Amino acid sequence: MAVSYPLMSRSKGTGPFGGASGGSSSATLEHPADLAREGQPVGPSIWALVFAGGIGSRFWPLATPATPKAVLPLVGGRPLVADTVGRLWPLVPPERVLVATSADIMEAVRAALPDVPRANLLVEPRPLGTAAALAWGAQEVGRRAGESAILCALHADLGAAFPELFRAAVARAAGVAAREHTVTLVGARPTRDETQFGYIVRGEPLAGEPDRHAGERHAPAPPFDVAQFVEKPSADVVGELRANGALWHTGIFVGAANDVLDALRLYAPDVAQGGKALEAGDVAAIADMVRPGSIERALFERMGRLIAIEADFGWDDVGTWASLRRVRDLDDDGNGAIGPAAFVEATGNVVHADQGTVVVFGVSQHLVVTRPGLTFVTPLDRAAELKPLLDSLPGSLRVVGGAPRTKREPPSGGTSAASPE
Repeated sequence: MAVSYPLMSRSKGTGPFGGASGGSSSATLEHPADLAREGQPVGPSIWALVFAGGIGSRFWPLATPATPKAVLPLVGGRPLVADTVGRLWPLVPPERVLVATSADIMEAVRAALPDVPRANLLVEPRPLGTAAALAWGAQEVGRRAGESAILCALHADLGAAFPELFRAAVARAAGVAAREHTVTLVGARPTRDETQFGYIVRGEPLAGEPDRHAGERHAPAPPFDVAQFVEKPSADVVGELRANGALWHTGIFVGAANDVLDALRLYAPDVAQGGKALEAGDVAAIADMVRPGSIERALFERMGRLIAIEADFGWDDVGTWASLRRVRDLDDDGNGAIGPAAFVEATGNVVHADQGTVVVFGVSQHLVVTRPGLTFVTPLDRAAELKPLLDSLPGSLRVVGGAPRTKREPPSGGTSAASPE
């Protein structure tokens, strides 16, 4: 019998948010030094923009207006957005992190990020999409730090198994973006066919790229021009993309504030129309001007020149309940849980127990979520799209329970695989 399991183990350091910073900073400090020797802007000029909008209905019944996806402890003991901001440190400290969110969930996001200044929350009157949020964030970075300041944009719900390598990839992308004066994407090698991600089709390696890694055993591949960006391809196209060496887009990209804004003005004119409103601080006006849309559709699929680097830091998207089996620690039978749970003759299940102990017997590939007043059970493959279910439920069932559990506790009378964090 497998009983519960610990939260994801990570090497710990002293970082913000009262927890692990995600490893030592040796590689992180080495890469900015490399960039500084090349005369590239690093350190104080690197800012981050974290996209933390939306309730995240795919994680119902945990995700609600009071507890949106960004503040849920889906991977470890901290909210997703706090993990993401903490993972940037010390390369990007909290005072240089902007967080784009919407008014309906702003208070929950703010409470999850006590070390991020209140003035660094970019609060939209309603969700405007990542393209408009990027325009606002780039303008804000340019205003505060200068138009050549480097901006790293990323989503609150990314998973990174190796935070030190994540920071090294951001630092490397920053150097490339500053030198080439265009947006630089961070890609990861695909491990499966996935139709919900963007794909980066490789072009030619950059000419004259400084070979700082010559002679290294595991030297990274050189940056390359992007031949094509394909957002959420159909199933019959994915196999061809992978066979041709395309990378997943991790949702992380880097560019100087002025280069990002220039690209938006050229390729996303509907977003650019709101630029003057943003400069004047009239957020309500841009909400009326801009049609909600994603960066991938509005910008990356249209841009004349994009650059990408390949990085390997254990990236995955925390997008559905099924994805938690890839980013959480599992027992020997592939089961994962937060909260007291016991698995007997059960494989590949996900449990989130906020109330009581969950016993899973003779069941495979299922999701079980318990909250005060509600228990939800479904096959994991049906949990990927819950909108039809939510549309059919009465309103009283759509928002239930209190704050979700933040760490594992062993079941009563049982033993755990490791001590809880």
